Amino acid sequence: MRMYVAVVDGGSFAAAADKLDISRAMVSKQIQKLEEHLGTRLMNRTTRRLSLTETGRAFYERSVQIVSDVEEAEQIAGQLTRMPQGVLRVTIPLSYGQHRLAAIIGDYTQAYPQVQLDISLSDRKVDLIDEGFDLAIRIGAMPQSELIARKIGGVRSIVCAAPSYIDSHGAPQTPAGLTAHACLGYTLTGTGTEWRLEGPAGTVAVPISGPIKADNGDIIRLAALRGAGIVFQPQFIIGDDIDAGRLVRVLPEWQSAELGVYAVYPSRKHLSAKVRTFVDFLVDALGA
Repeated sequence: MRMYVAVVDGGSFAAAADKLDISRAMVSKQIQKLEEHLGTRLMNRTTRRLSLTETGRAFYERSVQIVSDVEEAEQIAGQLTRMPQGVLRVTIPLSYGQHRLAAIIGDYTQAYPQVQLDISLSDRKVDLIDEGFDLAIRIGAMPQSELIARKIGGVRSIVCAAPSYIDSHGAPQTPAGLTAHACLGYTLTGTGTEWRLEGPAGTVAVPISGPIKADNGDIIRLAALRGAGIVFQPQFIIGDDIDAGRLVRVLPEWQSAELGVYAVYPSRKHLSAKVRTFVDFLVDALGA
């Protein structure tokens, strides 16, 4: 179609061949194939001039618009690949987004004002492709899949409780002592009924029970602040409470194994500039 437009605009096969930097014979052959494909003659040829048939004129007018649209689409795609712009849809675990990323993602939009962030905070594991997300932030081991996962940070969970709970019930002196306490479980990571701790004696698994289990870390945190029990929560959720003395560490020599935080996206090939720069930004910000 592009070749046909070049022939009509140039007025000859030779002019089109020069514009497209191919041989005149190639132009003639491709126009002949186009006519065979359409089942109609597009132009009448003489040794001196070309003249369009009625069908050829109608096809030319539509071809000009289509070729223009294709070239514009290619330019837009190239710009999006080179320059971060457009809507970037990101899904982030609820508590991690609130406590760890909310304070820094605004800096990204200031650095790249042509990007509009559309953020979904959810602990649900979404299907990136089916649900139209460009990127997901996920915590924990990454299973084998076709998705690309780039590590952007790490988190550990620690055991803590409110001073009021410790004043009323005391504090366990060993991991095994947790079984005698009210422990508040987080169900999404499998820590609703068992806590795995790393410490001086290696790794131990401790069965726990208590009055509350939930699939949201902030609910567990708020219950702990009211003295409802002991929690085993990531530092990004309870770090400020520890610093302020609202919660205190229990079993300070024990903590979880580090869990990786990953930026996950569908493909490394032809990665858009908005995804690439956002992931690089998170690596730099969380590393710092």
